[in-house]
Amino acid sequence: MPPCAPDDRIRHLHPLRLPARLEGALDAAAGLKNLHQLIQLRWIAVVGQVFTIEVAHYVLQLPLPLREMLLVVGCLVLYNAVSFVRWRTGRGVRNVELFLALLVDVAVLTVQLYLSGGIRNPFVFLYLLQVALGAALLRSAYIWTMVLVTAACFALLAHYSVPLQLAPDFARGLGSPYVLGLLVCFMLNAALVVIFISRIGQNLRQRDARLAAIRQRAAEEEHVVRMGLLASGAAHELGTPLATMAVILGDWKRDPALAANPALQEDVAEMQAQVQRCKTIVSGILMSAGETRGEASAQTTVCQFLDTLASEWQATRSVDEFTYDNRFGQDTPMVSDVTLQQMVFNVLDNARDASPHRVGLVAERDQDLLRITVTDNGPGFAPAMLSQFGKPYQSSKGRPGGGLGLFLAMNVARTLGGTVQARNLPGGGAQVTITLPLAAIALQETPTHHGR
Repeated sequence: MPPCAPDDRIRHLHPLRLPARLEGALDAAAGLKNLHQLIQLRWIAVVGQVFTIEVAHYVLQLPLPLREMLLVVGCLVLYNAVSFVRWRTGRGVRNVELFLALLVDVAVLTVQLYLSGGIRNPFVFLYLLQVALGAALLRSAYIWTMVLVTAACFALLAHYSVPLQLAPDFARGLGSPYVLGLLVCFMLNAALVVIFISRIGQNLRQRDARLAAIRQRAAEEEHVVRMGLLASGAAHELGTPLATMAVILGDWKRDPALAANPALQEDVAEMQAQVQRCKTIVSGILMSAGETRGEASAQTTVCQFLDTLASEWQATRSVDEFTYDNRFGQDTPMVSDVTLQQMVFNVLDNARDASPHRVGLVAERDQDLLRITVTDNGPGFAPAMLSQFGKPYQSSKGRPGGGLGLFLAMNVARTLGGTVQARNLPGGGAQVTITLPLAAIALQETPTHHGR
């Protein structure tokens, strides 16, 4: 009995959960895009401030400390240039960095309002834009900190500011500079909130989509792990009785009393073949379920492995025409096992099911890669299957549990650092390409003797 039954091991699997580091990396990538949005918003703020200051000073004839306010604008330009250089580095941006950037914007707005009347300035409501941006970009703790900071700045401006003679004069309507300023402030808030909050929301949706794709991939890999655990337990349970039956059948075949009976000898030979078939099936299930490499491993070469693989597949499958072309070139030592063999078999079997009349296999070397290409003359992949290629249970055969062959092949290739790609050929048929790094299958130790 194995030390841990498969059910027990499965029971110990934790629910699907992505590493915090991975989620943090996705947040940082989204933060980089959001930083770019803030930089664009800040350039708009620079142009808007210069325009508003000039209009208020020269058109409305309001007494403003022009030099000091333009100096603040210059500081904002300098900070935005530094932020742009930071964005060009391409490094992820964390939440705290976005929070500090928004604090700088709040500080600049506060200084400008201090120099232009404090809360008497209708543009004091631009604080709401900063809060809205914080609500879209930041986590809960930072959002409420932003609310407290802007509220504190508002309260300070109620007591400390450079006086500005700007009476509300609501009776004049839009003829009042104050009311006109309120309208402009409202339009700025509304337009910028709609434009940039929408963009920021799109960035967050893209992050969530990538996160969902990664979670889907993790779920598929967890499914393979569970299959592997079940298959491993079955192998442990079936290994001993199958081995016992093989020994008994071997003794029967050598027994003199049974040797004299040809009919019984045929039955014994048939039972031996069926036992061996059961062993092969168990080994294949173990491989397909994601067992680690090393099962029935052997030292060979790439060309020998490919030649043997093609020969065995052709001998055990019925196909009208099978073409095999080995273009690998100079041979390389490698370690073969049933995992690699079954991976290619799965792809070949899928091609044969789609095209019983012709299947092609080409192997070639591309620098440090082994590329195996399987082609057929079938109807090709449906567009929906191509878009979901490599996911389990994507099959047009209509069999229960179908569609695992290509998924398992992709899983094995991914484990080795390779890829599996599929496409439809222009003249009809389909092509599946397996690409494996030679470093993943090559013999680790340098051979003492080279067979040529």
